[in-house]
Amino acid sequence: MNNLNIKRRIVVTGGPGGGKTTALDLFRRELKEKIASVPEAATMIFSGGIERSLDDEVTCAQQIAIFNLQRNLEDVQRKMYPDCLILCDRGCLDGLAYWPGSEEDFFKTMNTSLEDELSRYDAVIFFETAAKSGQEIKSNNPIRNESEKRAIILDERLQQIWSQHPNFNLVGSSESFIKKVMFGIMTIENVINKI
Repeated sequence: MNNLNIKRRIVVTGGPGGGKTTALDLFRRELKEKIASVPEAATMIFSGGIERSLDDEVTCAQQIAIFNLQRNLEDVQRKMYPDCLILCDRGCLDGLAYWPGSEEDFFKTMNTSLEDELSRYDAVIFFETAAKSGQEIKSNNPIRNESEKRAIILDERLQQIWSQHPNFNLVGSSESFIKKVMFGIMTIENVINKI
């Protein structure tokens, strides 16, 4: 069987200010021999000189680029690390929450479907934004500049999309950060143990 057909991928996603980036750093340290990570495509694009835009046409073009980069980065890591679990900082479906058009338009533009994209991953670990618990959100990611209100809206969109995955794992915003990280590590190890 071709290793590229074996998923063995976990998405770590969630609304801005959920602790995802910090948790991913800890996951990489704790599970370094068992995983290969995929960086967030949007951060690569926006920190590489492309400015975020409020124009719908520009946003669509940016989301197409992010979607394709995300998919290609996942495939590169799979080829480089065929025996590791691939841990993705966001997944291909994240762009749907930022897409200015309809869901149908998104999938038509990307030449895919919700089912195909969900089936790319073994599990989803969703870090709910701290803004949902009334906390101020601060990001380690300089391109993340959403307000608390916008973070909640994005979180709800992302959660609605990703919660359709059969192995969706919600890490609530009210949990302590240590509990969030431990839950994430246990979820990752459960997927690794099933391989």
